[in-house]
Amino acid sequence: MTAPRLMRGLMAAALLLPMALAGCGDDDSNSGNGKTELTFFWWGGEARAKLTEQALALYTQKHPDVTFKTTWQANQGYFDKLATLTAGSDAPDIFQIDDNYLAEYATRNVTLDLTSYKDSGKVDVSKFPEGLWKYGVVDNKLAGVAMGENTQGLVFNKTKLEAAKQELPKTGMTWDQLITWAQKAGAATKIPGTMDPSADYKAFWVWLRQNGKDLYNGNQLAFTKDDVQKWFELWKGARDAKATPTADVIHEGNATDITKQLVVTNKALTSWVWANQMPDIQKNTKDELAVVAYPGDPSAQWARASMYFSVYRGSKDKDKAVDVINFLANDPEAAKILGTDRGLPSNLDNRTAVAATVTDPAMKASIALEDELVKKFGPAPSVPPKGHSTVKSELIKAAEAAQFGTATPDKAAEQFFNAAQAAVAG
Repeated sequence: MTAPRLMRGLMAAALLLPMALAGCGDDDSNSGNGKTELTFFWWGGEARAKLTEQALALYTQKHPDVTFKTTWQANQGYFDKLATLTAGSDAPDIFQIDDNYLAEYATRNVTLDLTSYKDSGKVDVSKFPEGLWKYGVVDNKLAGVAMGENTQGLVFNKTKLEAAKQELPKTGMTWDQLITWAQKAGAATKIPGTMDPSADYKAFWVWLRQNGKDLYNGNQLAFTKDDVQKWFELWKGARDAKATPTADVIHEGNATDITKQLVVTNKALTSWVWANQMPDIQKNTKDELAVVAYPGDPSAQWARASMYFSVYRGSKDKDKAVDVINFLANDPEAAKILGTDRGLPSNLDNRTAVAATVTDPAMKASIALEDELVKKFGPAPSVPPKGHSTVKSELIKAAEAAQFGTATPDKAAEQFFNAAQAAVAG
């Protein structure tokens, strides 16, 4: 290891002391013995850490010259830490990222362009759904390799609906049909029929695509203020019809984590989530849950990368780091270890093999939904631009203003549209 490389490693280690550390190899693994130590950073819980460590140990078993220094932490604060490391040119060789930040890091030239590796086959995406690997392209550069596939899912309480002899939601029902269904089912069960998703960017995005629009066009908004107003008015009508909970409960659904969604706390019969979150939601209720696509034409949904692995552009071991990512995405043994923790495997052959081993009924439901929709998916949109995280939070603020009645749908739409424009322009 060169002196500058060693100093950077020591600085990174000092910054990362508060986080959970699990090392493979030792600090001298690059010092003249022919070994390469790669730094690897991700967010997640202990279960993900264990699986990731096992997959990396398998790589070292097959490539004894490569070892890993791994660091992980909970999602909270992860991107603050990554920003600190990249600002000091101390980024890990390989790091996990999602579509909230991929464009930002790619446009700042933090991520290595993997296009040439893809073209040469060193990053093999031949067994990925085309829309899935393309969802990692920013400004014609492949900024990350999708490590799992996901899509939007409407989770509902099957137990309570069947007990009340109510029809179950179905993929393909219109938005108006869903609201009418929610109104009727809520009256029958004494539980509001659906969470109000007007603050949920996922639902708004799908609805826009079904209406010939999109959330973004490159680095610009692809919708108008009038589109937002129509969206807010749709859900004002649903609230007025008592198809949704009251504003204070809707706020609770907007603010809570995935394990306390309203479908779990029995404050709504449905929640709007990512389909692969089904197992975590199911763990928190004794009732049987099920999942269908969002309302409207399912071709508006797409194969979304649940998260990516990217290589730091300043890595001294780019080729080896790229090979590790390719291994994690495509090696059958690694796929069996990683399972569905980061979403359904991107490699379709591996997905079939992993799906055959799944025993969790909730994950089986998630896989079944993906299998149903994969033939109906439309083209993936472009990766959200810099400012997307602000757009998401501004939608919540404006939608809640409409939900609580402190602003009309018209004024709330104007508030959000202006704030969203400023976010992507900045």
